[in-house]
Amino acid sequence: MKRTFRAIFAAVLLMLGVIPLSAGPFEDADAAQDRHDYATALRLFRLLAHQGDPNAQYRLGLMYERGLSVPQDSAEAAAWYRRAADQGLNTAQWTLGSMYQIGSGVEQDYVKAHMWYSISAAQGWRAAEFLRGQLEKAMTPDRSLKHKSSHVNGSRRRRHRHLGNRHHEA
Repeated sequence: MKRTFRAIFAAVLLMLGVIPLSAGPFEDADAAQDRHDYATALRLFRLLAHQGDPNAQYRLGLMYERGLSVPQDSAEAAAWYRRAADQGLNTAQWTLGSMYQIGSGVEQDYVKAHMWYSISAAQGWRAAEFLRGQLEKAMTPDRSLKHKSSHVNGSRRRRHRHLGNRHHEA
């Protein structure tokens, strides 16, 4: 009788949303990263990334870029960002544009940077519109394409502060 009452009580709490259903693997990875359990987050994000989840691919890229539970590797980060960007994840497209702009993990290429910013901006990502505009100023004939002004690197640092460890696209 006690067991039946507990089961009914638990079912009512679940229906009312008082007790959440178990989280999925992405949420588990996100929670692990929030706890600074980077080894667990890496394992879960890597599993999901290899299954084709663009959000996990993006987060795995962040882990490689920051050196969280893996050796810091900008080229590997760029490869994971590219996988997510190819699937339409606008933050990955923007991030890849930024990497091409400054030459981090990829060969510096303003044309590819402009392309990725434009693709991301077309989805409404305002930061991509801003960085594309900054890049266009650097691409004018009166300025050298090799010039890396401080606003480019500053924009990248601000981007990472903005994203933090909790970015997830639906």
